[in-house]
Amino acid sequence: MDRLDDIFTEQDPIDPDALANMGPLRRLAGIWEGKSGRDIAPKAHGPERKPFTERAEFQPIDPQSNGPQLLYGLRYHTHINNPDEDVTFHDQMGYWLWEPATGLIMQTLAIPRGQVALACGHADADAKRIVVEAKRGQTDYGICSTTFLEQAFRTDSYRIEITFNDDGSWSYTEDTIMIVRGQDEPFVHRDINRLTKIGEPDLNPWLKIVQSKSAGLS
Repeated sequence: MDRLDDIFTEQDPIDPDALANMGPLRRLAGIWEGKSGRDIAPKAHGPERKPFTERAEFQPIDPQSNGPQLLYGLRYHTHINNPDEDVTFHDQMGYWLWEPATGLIMQTLAIPRGQVALACGHADADAKRIVVEAKRGQTDYGICSTTFLEQAFRTDSYRIEITFNDDGSWSYTEDTIMIVRGQDEPFVHRDINRLTKIGEPDLNPWLKIVQSKSAGLS
């Protein structure tokens, strides 16, 4: 039966263990640090290249149901600094989500300059590489920006490719295609980094309660 034939009935039972059910996103869970970041951004005089350091935290959330659609995922926060500046270089938060039934991966992101996006892709549960993308103008997986950003630094597409390395680290290349006011050609704003784990993830809230009740009965 197509799940659109019944959009209200949720899956039952649901496994409360988020980390055990999030496919390739399991490798992102934890606290990470990257010291070799490189940023290429648009400036009036041409592309500007800057190094950056990054701290990222990915913590499991409880399973989420959209009727029959069941999602497992991570809440994340990324904080980036330029070694030569005290002010925050980039701040971003959102969710990474996995649908075990279809292999759908989604990333939501929000940055405090008035921009949000929802990107998607597909991957196998044991994938060592994941890619998600979003495009301006789409109503399902798209990009929404303030009026100023639309007029001055319009984002037409977003793509991030993550590679899980054999040593337990992971690397990413993030490309944002921008139309910069006054420039003739689209600009590829690129960020790359490699992150290593400095802390383990917590348990999701529901699983903590389940384990606490089980411990109380033993």
